[in-house]
Amino acid sequence: MTHRKPHLPTKTCAVCQRPFAWRKKWARDWDQVRYCSDRCRMNARGGGGGGAD
Repeated sequence: MTHRKPHLPTKTCAVCQRPFAWRKKWARDWDQVRYCSDRCRMNARGGGGGGAD
């Protein structure tokens, strides 16, 4: 049986619009988290160095 964590809060990424779940490293500032990954964070700032989406 797989280990699931359905009780974790989720948000929608401001860049890719995909849902992402709470992570322990975001525990202190979950309210300020807007992006699901560093890639989306960089794309939001206009860095653009992402991949071939």
